[in-house]
Amino acid sequence: MLTPFRDSFKIPDLRKKILITLVLLAVYRLGCYIPTPGIDGIALAQFFRRIQGTLFGIADLFTGGALSSLTILALGIMPYISVSIILELLAAVVPYFENLRKEGPEGRRKLTQLTRRGTVLLCIIQATAIAFWLENPNNFDNVVMVSQPGWFFRILTVITLTAGTIFLMWLGEQITEKGIGNGISLIITVGILSRYPSAAKQIAMLYRSGQLAGPTIFLMMILIALVVAATILLTEGERRISVQYPKRIVGRKVYGGQSTYLPIKINQGGVIPLIFAVSILMLPATMLRFVNNDLVKRFSDWLSPGAFLYTLLYAGLTVFFCYFYSAISFNPDNVADDLRKYGGFIAGVRPGKPTANFLEKILTRLTLPGSLFLVAIAIFPYLIMNWLKVPYLVASLFGGIGLLIIVAVIIETMRQIESHLLMRHYQGFMKKMKIR
Repeated sequence: MLTPFRDSFKIPDLRKKILITLVLLAVYRLGCYIPTPGIDGIALAQFFRRIQGTLFGIADLFTGGALSSLTILALGIMPYISVSIILELLAAVVPYFENLRKEGPEGRRKLTQLTRRGTVLLCIIQATAIAFWLENPNNFDNVVMVSQPGWFFRILTVITLTAGTIFLMWLGEQITEKGIGNGISLIITVGILSRYPSAAKQIAMLYRSGQLAGPTIFLMMILIALVVAATILLTEGERRISVQYPKRIVGRKVYGGQSTYLPIKINQGGVIPLIFAVSILMLPATMLRFVNNDLVKRFSDWLSPGAFLYTLLYAGLTVFFCYFYSAISFNPDNVADDLRKYGGFIAGVRPGKPTANFLEKILTRLTLPGSLFLVAIAIFPYLIMNWLKVPYLVASLFGGIGLLIIVAVIIETMRQIESHLLMRHYQGFMKKMKIR
């Protein structure tokens, strides 16, 4: 397994790409420790430790801890991801965006420009809201976070946080262009992985205090390995539908006649259904937490991570968004038309509408077990949190959004490295097969 990593540095071009990626990711991590002027970062970090189970805690996980100290990269790359998801959803329902996606390189260039502009606008809105939020001590139990509030602080905060996200956009594009892997995905992955040493430190502290015994920690390691294996199965699992193309004779040459397959993933939406479900659930719970009313606080506790009502709603919303995203990301009618256009057909199924109905039935049947599998991985950390009485940061090792992103990005990056190795006649990561 270590041989491919050693061989990667024997290829000058691949070695250069890996080193560029590592250097740019190190620059990103360095930026996560540069504070935004005028904010008491220590007091803010203590506040975030008390609200780990809210929307702020989830956002802090994606930014690699930059939000809890409000550094210059506090907004992270999530505004860019949010705008990208919104435009992708609009492309399924708005003809203008759908036409842009079909226009080729020019259309993709316009979509990229719209994504960048939308990211800047969203950053300005979010940074302004954060500036006003920080200025009010009532939001932090009368702890002063900003020593000199006012418009100068607000404008400075908006400029700093917006510029930080724009810098991360540029950094991600440079990694994608000159490095290895998808830059935006790698930035999110490194941010999530940076929190794991803190989780290991908390486990060691719980062991010293006697809250966790040695056999329990050993059982936790086994569970983590099983969850990672299950996450890989969910990420890579697919149903392959056999597609055949007839032979065509053009002049003296024979074209076609081969048999291939059409892959349909078990989990079409990836981590997007979980992001939607968490955002819808945690936004009202986070806002209600700041209301001084016993009834409202009790309802907020019902919506806190790990509570029965939260788990039930989380599972239901995840299944719903799995079906919703599958419906807009995989269009059986378009796939059936493309197959008929190029002469392909599924054995035993007539081209056209019957093929579309066949694909839609398979997609519906695959989405249900895929969504239930996704729900199991998503809520498993909360079950561990209630069972072992550990903090959310420790429980996040057992699944959830973070683990799904890490597994998907690492597999994709390893696949790209392996393609370079196989192209130059080196052995891949697996002796008997390559990463699919």
